[in-house]
Amino acid sequence: MEKEFNVTGTCIPEMHYMVNTSDKLEKIIKLIEKAKYFIINRPRQYGKTTTLYMLERILDKNSEYLIISTSFEGVGDLIFEEEQRFVKEFLQILADSLFLQHEDLADFLEEQKSKVNSFNDLSKAIARFIIKVNKKVILMIDEVDKSSNNQLFLSFLGMLRNKYLLRNSGKDKTFHSVILAGVHDVKTLKLKIRPDEEHKYNSPWNIASDFDVDMSFSKEEIETMLDDYIKDKNVKLDREYFSEKLYFYTSGYPFLVSKLCKIIDEKIMDKNHKVWKNEYLDLAVKELLKEDNTNFQSLIKNIENNKELYDFISRIILEGESITYIKTDEIVNLGTIYGILKEQNGNCKINNRIYEQLLYNHMMMKVIRKNKYAEMSNYNYRLNFIEKDGSLNVRKILLKFQEFMKHEHSEKRVAFLEEDGRLLFLAFLSPIINGTGFAFKELKGGEEKRFDIVITYQKKMYILELKIWRGDKYHEKGLVQLGEYLEQYGLEEGYLLIFDFRKVKGVSGKTEEVTVKVNEREKKIMEVYC
Repeated sequence: MEKEFNVTGTCIPEMHYMVNTSDKLEKIIKLIEKAKYFIINRPRQYGKTTTLYMLERILDKNSEYLIISTSFEGVGDLIFEEEQRFVKEFLQILADSLFLQHEDLADFLEEQKSKVNSFNDLSKAIARFIIKVNKKVILMIDEVDKSSNNQLFLSFLGMLRNKYLLRNSGKDKTFHSVILAGVHDVKTLKLKIRPDEEHKYNSPWNIASDFDVDMSFSKEEIETMLDDYIKDKNVKLDREYFSEKLYFYTSGYPFLVSKLCKIIDEKIMDKNHKVWKNEYLDLAVKELLKEDNTNFQSLIKNIENNKELYDFISRIILEGESITYIKTDEIVNLGTIYGILKEQNGNCKINNRIYEQLLYNHMMMKVIRKNKYAEMSNYNYRLNFIEKDGSLNVRKILLKFQEFMKHEHSEKRVAFLEEDGRLLFLAFLSPIINGTGFAFKELKGGEEKRFDIVITYQKKMYILELKIWRGDKYHEKGLVQLGEYLEQYGLEEGYLLIFDFRKVKGVSGKTEEVTVKVNEREKKIMEVYC
């Protein structure tokens, strides 16, 4: 069977190109060896199921262990309707998991079903099973979120917790290690079921060890998947370039890494010339952002179903606000659980550039519809800003935006806020580059509150900075910082859009060309004042 990049279900080494996650697996196995109970809570399509599968393959080789790998996926809702049904069905789930390789143990568990009607009965049945097996039994339960609308699951966790504590004092027999996997951690599961303040932090799973294993792919780990692909398909590609750029766009989000590789391999690469050209990755990003896949649907659903989360994300993406990352905050934690947010330098950041662009497009369209920027269409017709060679003329964009501001917004300047100007420009830029280019936004801290936009269009990159005028001192400092930013990306020219609210004659509508020196090299900067 020919291997492929997999983006649905469990990844299997013999069938799919996979990242070498041996270091991650080794860390998890150490937790199991120490008889820890823990939960792997990560966003959708983050490799949780594959991790459990790979763990089972490794641990199965150790005769000390018996692995019971189960899932609540597809079990239906009836199992959670009453305690008697749940305890019987849980034993059946365990039996089904063992049937093919351990038929005798499966039969034993099915025999126990007739004896259990409560969690107390289930506890005794588990103890009898552990005694019979006479091995270290590891229980894995995937998709624990499927039970998130029922209190019975929390009662089940409470039973396992009690058995764990009694086992440690030599008064009970139970599973050596229990691994739960799902999007939510148990605390947020409990909040979904019983949101009252009284029970908010009284978790039935407070015995769980912290799970600190980084499940995202590093640049070096991505290289191992590309190595597998190169060797198997005899494809030529710049491994270092692609691993670095894949990480740049995805921050190592497993689904996104594999998806981009899959798009290049199956939709972009010439099958007669097995070569990955460097520009293929930008084309793959463009292709991916046009998709309506289940991962993106889930992402949008999660923000649309929670107005507070939507508004919080909007402040970061559209308004460029810098918000401190406090994991104990309910909204910050929820955004992290859904894979939308991450911590970077103490602040909340969107998890990756793909998600940032996707959410930006989604939110920006709402802003455009809500504010009815109809007058923009007279100024930002896309083809007016595209050169014959297909490159983007950022100078023309800025000058046309300056003209737009002068004619359409001159009367609104008194009440004009920094955020309004930024949103207005992003709305102006959006139809020009959408479908071909990207505008990755990055807030720069400090008193000047710079808002940088890295535009990639076709094969070129442009650095554009937006800021409000805060005086000559900050302006000169900002020019140097922009010059250093250009140097970082190996660019010779940058652009600066300044919202200047001083009532100084001749400032509005002013355009200047300046140069700054960085490492003895001159950088050209075009300044446009609005």
